[in-house]
Order: sequence, then C-alpha cells, then structure tokens
Amino acid sequence: MNALISLGNAYVRIFTPSSLLLMAAGVSVGIVFGSIPGLSASMAVALFLPLTFSMSPSMGMNMLVAVYIGGISGGLISAILLNMPGTASSIATCFDGYPMAQKGEAGKALGFGIVFSFLGSVFSFIILTFCAPLLANIALKFTPAENFGISFFALTMVAVLASGSMLKGVLAGMLGLIFSLVGMAPIDGTARFTFGSSSLMAGYDTLPTLIGIFAISEILITAESMGHGKMETIKMKPIKGFGFTWKEFVYQIPNAIRSALIGTGIGILPGIGGSTSGMLAYVTAKNMSKHPEEFGKGCPDGIVATETANNATIGGAMIPLLVLGIPGDGVTAMMLGGFLIHGLSAGPLLFVKNADVVYGIFAACMICITMMLLIEFFGIKVFVQLLKIPKHILMPLILVLCCVGAYATNNRIFDVQSILLFGLVGYLYHKFRLPTTPFVLCFLIGKMLETYLRRGIMQYKSFGAFFQRPIFDAFFFVAIGVVVWSVYKEYKMYINKKAGKASEQL
Repeated sequence: MNALISLGNAYVRIFTPSSLLLMAAGVSVGIVFGSIPGLSASMAVALFLPLTFSMSPSMGMNMLVAVYIGGISGGLISAILLNMPGTASSIATCFDGYPMAQKGEAGKALGFGIVFSFLGSVFSFIILTFCAPLLANIALKFTPAENFGISFFALTMVAVLASGSMLKGVLAGMLGLIFSLVGMAPIDGTARFTFGSSSLMAGYDTLPTLIGIFAISEILITAESMGHGKMETIKMKPIKGFGFTWKEFVYQIPNAIRSALIGTGIGILPGIGGSTSGMLAYVTAKNMSKHPEEFGKGCPDGIVATETANNATIGGAMIPLLVLGIPGDGVTAMMLGGFLIHGLSAGPLLFVKNADVVYGIFAACMICITMMLLIEFFGIKVFVQLLKIPKHILMPLILVLCCVGAYATNNRIFDVQSILLFGLVGYLYHKFRLPTTPFVLCFLIGKMLETYLRRGIMQYKSFGAFFQRPIFDAFFFVAIGVVVWSVYKEYKMYINKKAGKASEQL
C-alpha cells in the first residue's frame, strides 16, 4: 500500500510540462540513436549524462531512463527496414522483420514490434515496481556456476538456430567462438591470438562486430545486387492503425507473456543483456511454435518474441541496479555513474534515504514507454518511407554512419577496421549460405561462458562442484537435451530425404 502511495506522489511530482518535455526529448533522441546502425543506447546515455549535471537528481535520472527506453526500442526500425539492427538487442528482429518488409509488410512488422516492445516494457516495469527487492535477493544467490549454466544453455541454441543444416550452423558458430577468444583472457590476462598486435589485446568489441556482420555485409550484398541489376522495388501494402488485426494480437499473447518472463529474468542477472534474452526468446518461440518452418521467412511470432524480451530486459536490468547497486548491463552501468554524479548511492539504502528518486524513476518509466509507443506509432508511415530512398544514396550514408559509430565506441581506428573485416565475414557467409545467427550468438556468449567458467573453478576448485548446484544442473541437462533432440531431428530429416529420393528412382 505504501508503494502505491509513493508511486502516486511521484506521478504528481513529475507530471509537469517541463518534465514531460524533457522526457519526450530523451525518448525521441534515444529512438534516433537506437535506429541508426553504428549508434546505440549506450552512446545516447553517455551523451546525455553531462547534461543532467544542472538538473535535480530525480529529473536527471528520469532523463537518462527516457533515453535508455527510446534507445533499446529504436533498434527495431533499422532491423526491420534495412536488415541492420540499430542495437545488439534487436539482432533477432532482423530474422523475420526484414523478410516481412521485403514482402511489403514493413508497416505490419513495425506495428508488431512497437506494440510488443511497449507491452514487454510495461510487464518488466510492473515487476520492477512491486517485486524489485525480492527478485534482486534471488539473483544475488546466483553464483558463477548458475551463470555458466545459463550461458551454456544459450550457446547450445546454435543447434536450434541452424535450420536446414546443423553442420553449417556449428561451423558458423565455431568461427564466432574463435573471434570471441581474441585478446586478453579473463582472470589471468594471458594474450591469445593477438599475433603481436597491441590493438588486438583488448579483443574485438561487440558493437563494431555487429555493425560489420549485419550492416556492412548488407551494404556489400546490396552493392552487388545493384551491379547485376537485381534491385527490385517493394510494393508497400496500405497501413491501418498498427497494421495487424485484433485476432492476430490475441494470438500472440502467450508468446508475449513467455518472452516477457524470459527478458525480465535475463535482465535481472548482471552482465548477460538484451541480445541474449532476445535470442533465447526467439529460439523458445520457434521451438514452441506449431509452424517452426515459417521462422526466418517473415513470421510475426519471431518479431513479437524478440521485441517483447529485449524491452522487458530494461526493467529487469534496473532491479539489481536500484536494489543492490549492481548494473545489469552496459547502459545501467552508465546510469550508476549518473547516481554518483548526483550524490546518490544505488543500493538498499536508496529506498530509505531517497525514496522520492526511486519512485520518480518508476513513474518516469511508465510515462516514457507510453511516449515511446505514441512517437513510434505516429512515425510508422514516416519510417516506411526509408524503403523508398534510392539505395545508391542510402547505403553510402549508412556506411559513413557505421564508420563514425564504430570509431566513437572506443575512439580508435581499429574498430573501423573491425567493421570492414566482419563485413567481409558476413558477406562470405551469405555467399556460402552459412547462417550468421550462430556466429553472432557464439561471439556474444563466448566471452561470458569462459569468464563464468574460470570464476566458478576458482571458487569451487573443480568443475565437478558445479553439479552440486540444482539451477546449474537444470540448465545444463536441458541444454544437452536440446542438442540431442536437434541431432535426432536432423537425422530424421536426412532419413526421410533419402527415402524420398529412393522412391523417386523407383
């Protein structure tokens, strides 16, 4: 009851024209940063952090929350329209969003993404408001063993994502795993695969890698198509409202609830992030679907799963930040800096000493996601016009933005060189019909997997001790089951294909 009263008072305090205007500006800037390949929510928050110096602690933190929410949601725009995820969280949105856009259903794809981004955020912020202390205490009991189990489970999703040929998927994933090992090893700092280069000591950064694999490779593929005169104009279907029917919305509710739970749960665990939750939600939706063969060809279920999960991660990531003072991802790490700038100490005492700031953040979250919904809804028809811009103008512009974004990540030319390298890798994957999803998943999970494994062995002295942790056991054996089931399905498909060829010869 006290929480509701405090929340009501917070709404009264921040529901002023100046506060609403600043939050609307924050959400809008976040959407722009999130939608441009090469920029990110992290960059947007970093840019706005100094601007909050002159604001009150409550208003300053609300501004950062607005930018964060807009930045994560904005990634779906370029993912759907250009097959270039604006943020790492929207990687899996490309898999079905772009094929829908190619079929003239860009408005419908954007509609699904926007609405379920909103609903995923609402779900996670309700959990954040009323269950934060309880959930944070549970997450605090997770040791490196449990985190390794989750990472291992995520890694085995390569077997599921490699539709058509598991061998190709495993080969594609192995290369991603190798690239994730470049640089200094976690814990002991041993240099690996650096070949004497100081630039490689820090390894390949996530953002330049993703820009290269998705954006630069798409530019190369588009340039090749233009050279051969294969570019086709897409006839857009008329858009009404959000582009989908009430029946289609109701059908997606179980998928959305499941994905929101995955996103919030992953968000609570520090260091795992929205890209992992989006992938897990996508794979889970594919496994639970009655028509898994439609995934990757323009299935709305994939967009709903990914966007619900990655936006639900926002509220989840803020739980350990506010309750324990532990950031759940890179953006909340910057927000922790925001607390320090304003003389606040994130953690259990924040709810006692600065309850007005905490409940102000809760209220701002709900207002900002409503603004996000409205801004993106009224922008659908404008966003779709991107597809009408001539490719010979759009692609060079995106290339420049990608290079600027890559350089701005760490202020080093090496990251610009990295996007060109990974752009070539993505292009070659396309030419040899290798899936890029396993590569990206293994690259993202590889570092995490090794870090948790090393920490766990240091803590428990042996890997065998991991099996004394029930949560680790659950994830580990489910992961093994997923691999076995995928191998069985692959073998069954091979036998059926062989039998079909034999019957044709007869």
